Parts: sequence; structure tokens; C-alpha cells
Amino acid sequence: MTAFDSFTLAWRTVRSNKLRAGITIAIIAFGIMALIGIITAIEAMNQSLKESFSSMGANAFSIRFKESRARFGPGDGDGVEKTKRGLKKKKSNLGKPIRLEEAEFFKANYLFPGAAVSIYRRGPGSQELHYKEKKTNPQITVWGGDENYLSVNGYSINIGRNLNSLDVQSGRNVCLLGSNVATKLFGDKPEQCLDKIIKIGSNPYRVIGLLKSKGSSAMLRQDDMVLTSYTNVRKFTNAASSYLLGVMVQNINELPVATDEATAVFRAVRKLEPVEESNFVIEKSDKFAEMFIGFLGSITGAASAIGLITLIGAAIGLMNIMLVAVNERTKEVGLIKAIGGKSRYVRQQFLFESMIISLLGAVCGIILGVLVGNLFGIILKTGFVVPWVWVAIGIIICSVVGLAAGIYPAMKAARLNPIVALRYE
Repeated sequence: MTAFDSFTLAWRTVRSNKLRAGITIAIIAFGIMALIGIITAIEAMNQSLKESFSSMGANAFSIRFKESRARFGPGDGDGVEKTKRGLKKKKSNLGKPIRLEEAEFFKANYLFPGAAVSIYRRGPGSQELHYKEKKTNPQITVWGGDENYLSVNGYSINIGRNLNSLDVQSGRNVCLLGSNVATKLFGDKPEQCLDKIIKIGSNPYRVIGLLKSKGSSAMLRQDDMVLTSYTNVRKFTNAASSYLLGVMVQNINELPVATDEATAVFRAVRKLEPVEESNFVIEKSDKFAEMFIGFLGSITGAASAIGLITLIGAAIGLMNIMLVAVNERTKEVGLIKAIGGKSRYVRQQFLFESMIISLLGAVCGIILGVLVGNLFGIILKTGFVVPWVWVAIGIIICSVVGLAAGIYPAMKAARLNPIVALRYE
């Protein structure tokens, strides 16, 4: 009797006990499906996030003001706090929004070679736009920018023109529409939006350009926006209090030097002394992507724990089934040993049986998990995702589960005395 004969007998036994084997396979399959399905969905979300944030420009960074934090206790009355590094920070500067004069001074004095600087300001969100009898959903964000806003933030013009210096200086009511906005207002011919008069709230604006689509994402709505000048945004009462600065360099390798120089220039703009902490923040365009991906990593850990708990339960169930199989086939084991079969062949047969059930559960669970996970990928409009590393991990885990669950019943069967086994009732 060879190992192949043991495997053949094990396979026949599994096929002859379809109900019992099927229940165990289903338990293992659901555990692996939960693990692989969640991991596949997370991979799709990661891919969607990377695509969305890569369109913002990897060679760009932004400058925003640092929000203040309330502080109570000793030192509240002296107007100065000491940080861990010994730097001082003036309370009067903490949470101080970036003023237009500061933003314009920075743009005029930041002379890094080849860098483009944009001044922009977030206007009101959740706006409803109107054109004749048509209107958008109340989820459009108004942004105020300048002639460099599009390039710094990764947008490009489909038709029409960009904002120019006259638009910015005069603050006149002109705008560029995101692709989703134009489609909603002008249907299948969004290019007809040029030179049309739309209303943002109750204010009329002339459309001077249509932006190319940056793609939809569950995390970002980059095409649900309308762009006007930052001087025009001041007309809205609920616009953000602080201006933002965006900087784009020609080469991603220049980012560290460019951010250091931007820090030095803007510290001078904010009139900070060398011992004072910066009251502004420089953020790279991929910071939020890294934050979301880190959050998804914690979800991966939770999914792994859920799948592991399910597989532990499946291993216990598989061991019980194998112990029942040993009791049911005691006479069969006795007969095999009586005609010369060795203990190791009996042990191999039960181990193979346990491994077959476990690996069948793994294959079914992986297929179901990839299909379920990619349903989420269809929603996010990403490509078909297969987490090959986790597929391999799932197969290894199920192999270990099958081995662990089958080794004790196999050892028990191999130790049976053939005479006692043949007389077993």
C-alpha cells in the first residue's frame, strides 16, 4: 500500500460522506470567504484611493494654518508656551487664519526654480446649482482659486479657458464647472455649458470653462465642484476663514528642498521669530491617502481576527467529525491492519481525508471571497482584484487547520489493536 493508495481511499471516503463533508467544507469556506472577501474589498478601496490621490499630483504640497488648541493651567497668562523642543509659540498666532495679504506676499516671494504657486480658498459646500429648470444635487463645493489652481490640484480644461489675472483682480462672476456638474445641468452635451449663465444659490455666474473628469471615488467627489476666483469667493458669507496655498514643483525629487524653502519663506511672512514654533502646516498631496490606507490596515487586522476565529471553530468541528469517522470505521481499520496494512498507512489515510476537506473548503472560500470582494470593486469602478498573497496565506492556514484537526484522530486510528478493532461493535 502506497501513499497514493491512502490518498485514493481518503478521497473515496470523503465522496461517500457528502453531507458530513459538505457541512464541514461550508464552515471552512465561510471563514475563508469572510477573510478573503474583506481583504479583496480593502484592496479595491486601496486601488481607488491611490488612483484618486495620484491625480492630485505627487509633486505638489499645500500650506494651511494650524488650528488652535485650548490649553489650561500654568502659563496661561504669560502669552507664551514652551514646546518639548524648547521652541516658543505665541498664543496670539495659534489658530490664526492665513490672510490674503500673507498668501499674496508668499506667492510673490517664493522663488523656487520652476515652482507654480496657487492661492485658493474653500467656498461654501453643499451648494445647489441651477440652469433654467434643471438643478444639481445639493452636494456641490465652490472653490475660489487663481490661474495656477488647476495645475497645482491636478485638473485640466476640456473646453473653454482658465481663470486669468483680470478675473482674479476684478472678482467678477465667472466660473469653471466640474464634469459631473456640467452633465447634470446640460445632459449628454456638457460642452454646451460655455458662455451660459448658471446660478450658484441666487447669484448668476457665466461659465467660461469645462473641466475634464478626474474620476469618481467613494472617498472623494473631485468632479462635483465649481471653480471661481478667490476674490469672488469672498462674496459668500459661509466661505472658509483662511486662505490656502498650493505649490507644485517640476520634479518629485525636489519636494524636500522645496518644502524647506517654503517653510522658511512662510515663517517670515507670518513674522515668526526663530525660537517660535510654526503656526502653519505643510501637507503633501498623498497624506490623506496614507491616512485612509492606514485606517484600512486596521480593518484588515479585524477581518483577519474574524476569519481566524471562524477557522478555529471549523477546526474543532473537523476534529470531531474525524473522531466520529474513526469510531465508525474501527472494523475497517482493524481489517486493514489484519491483512498487513501498517499503522503509518492508516495514519496517512485519515490525515489525507482531513486535509482534503480543509483544502476543498479553502478553494470554495477563496473563490467566493474574491467574487464577493470584487462586487465592492465594481461599485468603486476599479479593476478585478485578486489578493494573491492572502490567497496563499488562506491555503496555508487551511492546510495547517486540516493537519491540526486530523492528527489526533489519525494517531488514534493508527494505534488501534487489529483484534480489538475487528471485534468492535
